[in-house]
Amino acid sequence: MKILFVAVEATPYAKVGGLADVVGSLPKALIQLGHDVRIMMPKYGSIDLDRYSQPGKTIVKRHISSKTGVSRLYAAGLKNNIPLYLIEQPDYFGGNEIYGNNDIERYYYFSKAAAELIPQLKWQPDIIHCHDWHTALIVMWLKTMGYSYGTVFTIHNLAYQGEFEKASVIGRDLEKTATKISNSAPQPPRNFLSRGILWADLITTVSETYAKEILTIDHGNGLESLLQYRKRSLIGIVNGIDYTEFNPGKDVHLQANYSTSTLKNRLKNKAAIQKRGHLAQQPDIPLIGMVQRLEEQKGFDIFKKAVDGILKNEKAQIAILGQGARRYERMLSRFAAKYPGQLATFTDFDNPLAHLIYGGCDLFLMPSRFEPCGLGQLIAMRYGALPVVRHTGGLIETVPVLTSDLSEGRGFVFCDYDSKALLFAVQDALHAYNNKKKAWGKAMQRIMNIDFSWRTSAMKYEMAYKKVLQKTRRKMTENS
Repeated sequence: MKILFVAVEATPYAKVGGLADVVGSLPKALIQLGHDVRIMMPKYGSIDLDRYSQPGKTIVKRHISSKTGVSRLYAAGLKNNIPLYLIEQPDYFGGNEIYGNNDIERYYYFSKAAAELIPQLKWQPDIIHCHDWHTALIVMWLKTMGYSYGTVFTIHNLAYQGEFEKASVIGRDLEKTATKISNSAPQPPRNFLSRGILWADLITTVSETYAKEILTIDHGNGLESLLQYRKRSLIGIVNGIDYTEFNPGKDVHLQANYSTSTLKNRLKNKAAIQKRGHLAQQPDIPLIGMVQRLEEQKGFDIFKKAVDGILKNEKAQIAILGQGARRYERMLSRFAAKYPGQLATFTDFDNPLAHLIYGGCDLFLMPSRFEPCGLGQLIAMRYGALPVVRHTGGLIETVPVLTSDLSEGRGFVFCDYDSKALLFAVQDALHAYNNKKKAWGKAMQRIMNIDFSWRTSAMKYEMAYKKVLQKTRRKMTENS
């Protein structure tokens, strides 16, 4: 199959969060299964294609006529062998930022340009796989224009929907496009995401549990009726991680590489974190790591109320890497000042440091309010850190509860979304670390051997794409 991924982030070219990891990694796994996969995204000013090109290969820039007046930039011979289409428009994407203050306008423009340019490509995809609200309109426009591409739309986080005002230029333009595919369909809210849900041949999200949760009022974010209407076309496929990037045995960002048979080397990574964060240089003290966006979704409101209980009453350290809400950055700065030598915070984007935290922390904390899938817990387990997570979304599927002897399960889990439940789970984990050293080491080895690679998930996507193609071709036959 020929598959085109369309997104606004993709590792290694432009990354803010987990969306980039998925779009940068899943195509590699699909290529290994024998498919022809390409990626389309905006040409941000920060993308230096020469950095990713193979020696002797050229980057070809071609102009294609379009109502939006865009250029198409085609990059050939990239190191990861995934051909890349970049839509160039300096007024919208000339800067370094992926997200800014006018994202509705920017990604409306990108979607319009993509929908116009895709049919003009010499290489024509069988499947167009769009990701999150930024690309949802592409699905709608291609369908309403009568193109027969199979379309898949993935919801990575339902909380972000791309709302627009009815009276705006964008709103007036979108009102001209059919908003309902049948009389029985609910009227979609005024946001980009709802259009992708309504028009895609298949809707996917990033875990089976989250696919069920978003059908409810508690997790549907106002789109539960529309999702209920499309639930027969909604599936969940849990994310994987790229084993070429996340490999403790070869990771260049670690102070020391290691495997299940050389776990003592992890202590060098732990010491490097402690030194960089001005934490006490104590190899036996349990180190709790967090690599998260600083947002309420990630549980920082309940974490705030649990910090004193963790650091005052327990012998522990915490290292946190993340960017986000200023109130949480200020909160973490206050805690770092209150607990010098125990809590370290880093609020600059630092991918090498993220790898070091995964490779040196003993526990990895994810107290999420909701979590569609989560990648942090998968990476942490790959690196031998035991997760402490809340029972929600993809965390339910990927982190079964550890038994008291640590012989089964993968992590420490709490259910209620409150600081006491979080504190009790952390305390249980710290008690196990301090009192069950031999069992802890075996648990580390066991979770490091679990396969979290993309291969299994890629095979599920492959099956889903084939069903979409069968459905699309059946419709073409019926209409001919």
